[in-house]
Amino acid sequence: MKQPGSMKALEELGRVRLSENFYMRDFLYSEISNFFGIPNLPHYPDVAVEAGTQLCERLLEPLRSAFGHIAIRSAYRSPEVNAYGNENGLNCASNEANYADHIWDYRDAEGRLGATACVVVPWFWDRHKEKSDWQRLAWWIHDHLPYNTLCFFPRLWAVNINWRENPERRIDSYAAPRGVLTKPGMANHGGNHREWLEELPPAPVAGSGGLL
Repeated sequence: MKQPGSMKALEELGRVRLSENFYMRDFLYSEISNFFGIPNLPHYPDVAVEAGTQLCERLLEPLRSAFGHIAIRSAYRSPEVNAYGNENGLNCASNEANYADHIWDYRDAEGRLGATACVVVPWFWDRHKEKSDWQRLAWWIHDHLPYNTLCFFPRLWAVNINWRENPERRIDSYAAPRGVLTKPGMANHGGNHREWLEELPPAPVAGSGGLL
């Protein structure tokens, strides 16, 4: 599939189904693209679809199965959209740092395929708004899903959830307590975290894209 060169071609790309409940169109909206008039078009749609399919099937579908509706805040960014955001202080890392992250159609420096979506889980936010409650969702994902990295934000406990080949499994946060929650080598990385998972839904069933 070529980079869309017409509205019709973009429409067809948007119809590509990534998983049971998600289509490519769900991930193409960008405030930067919309406001500044920069088309948010993948250079390599087939690569973006491949990476997005893994993100949806392995991470977003199990989240949806457990928690209900998942709101997508930000997902795919074209190199042009991301570069503009980076150069103008709009909370975008460099293109190189976002390969296999928000830029789905370029592999990272190690050659790994990957994709990120920033999502909000309304069910969770409505029930767990106390300081540090984001850690409950972080440990639920850590214990149940094959994520690469997570990065949490204070507003609505939004989280950048990244799938990538050969995952690192690291969790960071801009919400208090800020910094690294866990990464390989830390004492809290292994085992289960039942004390954080009370009142949360059970693990995804086998075949839903989780670790089970």
